[in-house]
Amino acid sequence: MQLCRGRKMSQQLVKEAFISNLNGTTLLEISIGLPLAPLCLLTRGLLLILYFLHYGSPLCSMYGNFFLDFTLLVVPPLLSCTILASILPFLILFIMAFCTGLLFVIYSKRTNYAQVSLKQISDDFLRTNLEPEYIPSITTFRVFSNLWTSISILAVDFPQYPRRYAKTETYGTGVMDLGVGLFVFGNAVVCPEVRLKPAAIQHKFFYLTRQLLTVWPLLFLGFGRLMSVKAADYYEHVTEYGVHWNFFFTLAVVRMAASLLLTTFPVHKAWIVAVVLAVAYECFLDITPLKMFILHGSNGQDSRIGFLNANREGVFSVIGYLAIYMASVQVGLYLLRKRTTAREWLRVISYFLLAIFLLLVCLCITQLYIDVASRRMANLSFCIWIVAHCLLLFSCFLAVDLVLIFAKLLVGGADIPCSWNLLQSSTYKKTNLEFLHRKTVSQSMCLISAVNKNQLLHFLLANVLTGLVNRLVDTIHSHTLSAMLILHLYMFTNCLIMHVLQAKNIILKWW
Repeated sequence: MQLCRGRKMSQQLVKEAFISNLNGTTLLEISIGLPLAPLCLLTRGLLLILYFLHYGSPLCSMYGNFFLDFTLLVVPPLLSCTILASILPFLILFIMAFCTGLLFVIYSKRTNYAQVSLKQISDDFLRTNLEPEYIPSITTFRVFSNLWTSISILAVDFPQYPRRYAKTETYGTGVMDLGVGLFVFGNAVVCPEVRLKPAAIQHKFFYLTRQLLTVWPLLFLGFGRLMSVKAADYYEHVTEYGVHWNFFFTLAVVRMAASLLLTTFPVHKAWIVAVVLAVAYECFLDITPLKMFILHGSNGQDSRIGFLNANREGVFSVIGYLAIYMASVQVGLYLLRKRTTAREWLRVISYFLLAIFLLLVCLCITQLYIDVASRRMANLSFCIWIVAHCLLLFSCFLAVDLVLIFAKLLVGGADIPCSWNLLQSSTYKKTNLEFLHRKTVSQSMCLISAVNKNQLLHFLLANVLTGLVNRLVDTIHSHTLSAMLILHLYMFTNCLIMHVLQAKNIILKWW
């Protein structure tokens, strides 16, 4: 018995060491990998248009849609962060070339604008009216953030996952570090304060109380994870959030603090609050002993005695995540301004690219003269990096949506789930164009829509399955074939459950 317990403890120490003391990768490598998910989405959309061109009707098979979505939206990101990580730039170039070929085929076989020049088609595309109430990029951004995180939390335990992609110990930028930022950004752009008009909040006290009560599922999950980890004696990386803290608690506290701030300050000034929070927090880190306390504890020797000492990373990094959240609220407000034409959304991309450039300049300055990005502290450089890369990823999704609009304009009646519907084309009004807002059968079979309806459940299920796999499998010593089989089966199970819930129109949300 004692021998088994000692062996179990040694395995836990090995697993903890496997994901500890890592320094991340370069900003360039992370930036290069960001277009992968949008390109997968583009590939799937163009293939659905080609299917419509060939058969004259959209793909309406439930199993066909699921396997297409899983193959194109889940498998490439999974492979790209494991066995294909070393050739990721070439994989992205290959997918870009493939999409270019698909678009050329669609253009050459177009059913609309057959005798019209490309310039005239482009002009009509820019004037095309889109449904203003739905922005598909927000949905796809949030869903892919969830899928990426689900893949990474298990893949990181296998040797096929590059160590440079894992969460950094103290300083640096890793792919998984970006993942937590994507979650915060995705939640903020659709938060109630963004979706509600300011005049709708008449009684701030009651509104604030209601918003604070809505975070109970996150607190419940946080305590659930804490108790299950302690009860199962599961290995922990304490420098990530602390002894008792976890990301569910971070999300809950950030949400509560943001509700309090947004009932105190005007919502349209959220960016000012974000800047003040990030800069003031950085000043405290640099001027006071706060940085040394977070990194080394109150005694300078990594003390974990007392709640604050035990959970110092999780408690203080909340300030940085709150700054990211407030900046993302401002982005959400900008996105929800009424826009109807493709030209206006192209202008949004250009503004985002300008913002990304300015943020990257600020990032270079802060990393050179202030401090390197640190997920552990969520310092100023980390906040700037997260917001810049979230905007970059969102811009890629937005650009893909507009390319799909152009392709749908060429093929009247083609349907792509979770994409913009064409409401009107200003010059050419053909009866077979999809100008009416309609929800098709294929929309209800879309994996993106399925995960979107049960995002928290998807994330929770991924955590449960990750723990189960780690209990049953020696992940560190897994061979490539078995690792790939386990990871694909894990994601297939998770996605299939979401797909079945979607097919039965079940939304497990009771708060």
